[in-house]
Parts: sequence; C-alpha cells; structure tokens
Amino acid sequence: MTRIAVVGGGRIGEALIAGLRKSGTDSSDIVVIEAVESRAAELAKKYCILSTSLDIGCEGADVIVVAVKPGDVPAVVDRIGDAISDSVHESIVVSLAAGVPTSVLENKLSAGSPVVRVMPNTAMLVGQGVSAACKGRYARDEHLEQVVRIMESVGAVVVVEESKMDAVTAVSGSGPAYFFLLAEAMVDSAVEQGLPRDVALRLASGTAMGAGAMLTAGGDGPADLRAAVCSPGGTTAAAIRRLEAGGFRSAVADAVEASATRSMELARAAQKAEHDERDD
Repeated sequence: MTRIAVVGGGRIGEALIAGLRKSGTDSSDIVVIEAVESRAAELAKKYCILSTSLDIGCEGADVIVVAVKPGDVPAVVDRIGDAISDSVHESIVVSLAAGVPTSVLENKLSAGSPVVRVMPNTAMLVGQGVSAACKGRYARDEHLEQVVRIMESVGAVVVVEESKMDAVTAVSGSGPAYFFLLAEAMVDSAVEQGLPRDVALRLASGTAMGAGAMLTAGGDGPADLRAAVCSPGGTTAAAIRRLEAGGFRSAVADAVEASATRSMELARAAQKAEHDERDD
C-alpha cells in the first residue's frame, strides 16, 4: 500500500485525510504532521491515524503532501528535504498551495526528487472537489498517476501542464467564491422581493446544486443549457438581458484575469525569495 504523510492539519489537509479514509485507505498508511498539538491529537483520534513529527512522518513515506499556506511552503519543504535527504526510499513531494512553482520545491530537495503540484478547490471538503495536477521536472508519469489516484478520493482530477496552472487557479481554485457571491446576491435580492431569508437560501442553494448536476451530466454545455431555460419573451430571458446589459460576462472575465495575474505574482515572489535565499 502507498504510505502517505500529510503535512498540515488544516481544513484542506483534513479533507484529504477524510477522503482517503472514506475511499478505503488503511489508517496505518496515513500519518498527519501538524504543529498544533491539540489539533494533531484531534485528527489522530477522529481518523484513527498516527500523528507524529515531520522527521518521523516523512521517513519512508511514498507520498508527502504539503497542505500548508503558500507562504509556509518553502520553509516546510526545506525541512522535508532535510528529513529525506539521506533516505534510499523515493518520496513524491506534492504541493497543494497556489502560486508556488514546482521548481521552488525541487531546489529545496535532493537532486532528482519527484515533485507534483496540485491546485485543489474547497469543494474537496465535501468530496466534490475538482483538482488540477501537473508534474515537475523530475516526476515521471507513474508519479503523476499515483498522485491523481490520491486526489480522486476527494473529487475529480484533470492533468495540465504547469504553464496552465495560473489559469486553473483562476477558474477552479478561486471559482467556488464566484458561485458563492452569485448565490449571496440572489439570496439578498430574493429577500428584497419579500421572501424569508431561510427560504431564499434554500431556493438558491437547491438551484445551484441542480444546475451543477445538469452541467456535469455530460450532455449539453452551459450555453445550450442556458438557452433551454430562456423561453422567448419569458422571465428568464428578461433576467439574462439585464445581466448582459450590466456587464456580467466582462465582470467575470475581469475577475478570472485578476485571479490569474495574482497567481503569477505569487509564483514570481516565491521564485525571487528562493533565488535570494540561495544567493545568501
């Protein structure tokens, strides 16, 4: 069996652990490494897994998943590199952080270490995530396939080139917030139209779930599905005309561009920090 070390016991780290356990991964094949002792104990008890130190947890692990904040990734991977530098066992190091290129991780590990970068989204918290994965310079196809199987425990996975990761971040990584904002606006507007807030929330949430199911059913694409709802001269057509007139499409395009640009900025900052550290 694949031995997996999850570094970071926050919401994303726990979501992955929960998905792995639910998909049948044995508890003895998962270890969690979490700096906050009370949180580490909580996860160990909840999922019947071992909580241990980074040095012990990474030793002999087939896959080491780094599930910490982007700004903490370089320092954590530095420690991981020290922990596995003398090991004859090959470990795949996986980053779940936005904006941190594989090269930054590779430069902190022993030469030739396989690195895989994954951009998940928060829907993995309910087992419905969609993640994108790409391999680093030294990762082989079998390494990528192994990581894809792990991430499939919390949702769907697509494989892309690393050059596409900023766009992935802008669409699926940040994407849930776009839908939440739309739902929030719908609920507020429904309340203004006289609906109780709890009823409005139930209607908006149910509508989002149903629309998502239709969109992922494998039939028509979003344009055809939208057109099918818009009867000529009807209520939906009137609403869509108002959204279009208000610049809905351009606002979405601007939002996606802004997110992608920020992802690029984070990547450049991470590379500069790593370069400056080497110079020192």
